[in-house]
Amino acid sequence: MSKNFLLGIDIGTSACKIAVFDRNGQVMASATGDYPVYYPQEGWTQQNPEEWWDAVCGAIQKCLSTGNIDPEQIAGVGIDGQSWSAIAIDNQGRVLTDTPIWMDTRAQEICNRLNEEIGTEKIFLLAGNSLQPSYTTAKILWYKENMPEIYGKIYKILQSNSFIAYRLTGAVTQDLSQGYGLHCFDMRTGTWDKKMCDRLGIPMEFLPDIVPCDQVVGTVTEEAAARCGLTAGTPVVAGGLDAACGTLGAGVIHPGETQEQGGQAGGMSICIDTYKADPSLILGFHVVPGQWLLQGGTTGGGGVMRWFEKEFADYERIKSKETGVSSLNQLNEIAQKIPAGSEGVVFLPYMSGERSPIWNPYAKGVFYGLDFAKSKGHMVRACMEGVAFSLRHNLEVAEAAGAEVKVLRAMGGSANSLLWTQIKADVTGKKVVVPASDTATTLGAAILAGVGVGVYKDYEEAVSLTVRETRSHEPNPLNKETYDKTYRTYRELYESLKHMMVRQ
Repeated sequence: MSKNFLLGIDIGTSACKIAVFDRNGQVMASATGDYPVYYPQEGWTQQNPEEWWDAVCGAIQKCLSTGNIDPEQIAGVGIDGQSWSAIAIDNQGRVLTDTPIWMDTRAQEICNRLNEEIGTEKIFLLAGNSLQPSYTTAKILWYKENMPEIYGKIYKILQSNSFIAYRLTGAVTQDLSQGYGLHCFDMRTGTWDKKMCDRLGIPMEFLPDIVPCDQVVGTVTEEAAARCGLTAGTPVVAGGLDAACGTLGAGVIHPGETQEQGGQAGGMSICIDTYKADPSLILGFHVVPGQWLLQGGTTGGGGVMRWFEKEFADYERIKSKETGVSSLNQLNEIAQKIPAGSEGVVFLPYMSGERSPIWNPYAKGVFYGLDFAKSKGHMVRACMEGVAFSLRHNLEVAEAAGAEVKVLRAMGGSANSLLWTQIKADVTGKKVVVPASDTATTLGAAILAGVGVGVYKDYEEAVSLTVRETRSHEPNPLNKETYDKTYRTYRELYESLKHMMVRQ
């Protein structure tokens, strides 16, 4: 039997996604597995990695079964995952505690102290990123100061994709693209820096060996095969950051090409082949060799609409049962009736603090401009526009740093909304191209596996065979003046309120 399929695993914030692709990027089968996010205290956002593994195993089994896929047909497995985990395992591979995830801001005081002691410039010069509580660095040190009994048992610190790779193969690794989560990682060379490890107080022994994202790190063990349904001996590559794999799956492999993301979180990733860092942005290695990604990562994305739907769409959910039209599509329809600029309603999408470019863990979501003439439709459209404004803000900072962007390639759930995608084109003034948005991230993971096991000779061939454009959106010049004015209000609104967005 020919091994002509590739399996991609995506460890997202609210669920894992599994997809099996043929060599041409066609989805042969897919499945999802849910798991909870825990919020034990204000500023704390964490997950149980064992629940990821349980969900992955169940979703793989479901995917193979519903798609009638023979696991013998799978040539390789690629894994992508959310950023900035700090999965502490002991020398038996046991998870010692829930991991804080990318939204967690509990370690702000630790960051403040280290930035003062070591110096923000010294940290940034090496790591290419400012030290913020969202990153892995601060979370490790939080364990040290607040969970000494756990800290004393740590053997290794893993990222989300490397944890799943470990469960599948038994190999303990650190892929290149996720290295940016640690500020003892040299962003120019892609290596650990012992001196900065010592300055930060992070033992080098905690850090796995760094490997290329497309490197085969092992094969599926007998134990893992029994749990998930894959064939023992199937090759598994290291994988990488979800945003980087999504960037690959959207076809972004050349300098200047840019991915726009609208999943749970939002943001953009600009492919560059020369080192460009800005303290307001995020710099990491691409999963494609020889490239970096200059990123703007925000908390506002598809999660904004999921929150709004959960809290304010009781009527739409009832109507959905009658009509079959989803509540989110109904919200989209009422937003479409509202003119550009939402007639003065402006939304700050800082629903879990904010990352780049303002880096304020205490930032809050805000609706401004409401009055008795405004409707739910105004609020929905303002949510969409607010996320688009945060994207524009990041793009402007990136362009000031020397990374010019002409076209955005969209991915994530928000790309399914024609209205929201058009709003992003109008607000940013950039053409937006939409590949197969629902599968970009898992496709990127699968491409890594395909290159790693030789299904593709290189990334050029992989992208040419697998990435297809479904539609594009040109900026509407009629909306430029309105959006330029509303964007200024958006920026001024935060500047006027930020003195109140502090730790209480």
